[in-house]
Amino acid sequence: MTTGVCTDVIIRAFRQVKVDLQQEVHQDMQQNFVAYPKDWNLTNTDPNIDHRRVPNLMVFFERKGKSLPVTRNADNYQPGDVVTWNLGGGESHIGIVSNVRSPSGRFAIVHNIGAGTKLEDVLFNWKIIGHYRYF
Repeated sequence: MTTGVCTDVIIRAFRQVKVDLQQEVHQDMQQNFVAYPKDWNLTNTDPNIDHRRVPNLMVFFERKGKSLPVTRNADNYQPGDVVTWNLGGGESHIGIVSNVRSPSGRFAIVHNIGAGTKLEDVLFNWKIIGHYRYF
């Protein structure tokens, strides 16, 4: 898929396994608005955009899923795990670990960093700031 942003990859992946993160993030933000970042000076939730912000997804996965250790050991990152990165300049990124091994032996990441959805060996390309599991 060539449309969307990195968070859309996560939302679509979870929809494939019948998990509606858009709805779940919105509901949790309605009930726990103070727990979520205030980076956008919002005073209320917005079901059209809340799930499309990496910091919001990070808080949601910490609250409702399992936050796992951030390591430099590729074996700790399993298919279905969600990974977030700091790209620098205040930009964050998110992807999901696939079940496809790259030539390096690591599981490839499904992500979209502006050139459409890609399956690439990028786990350690940027500084990892979050590692989550959500079932």
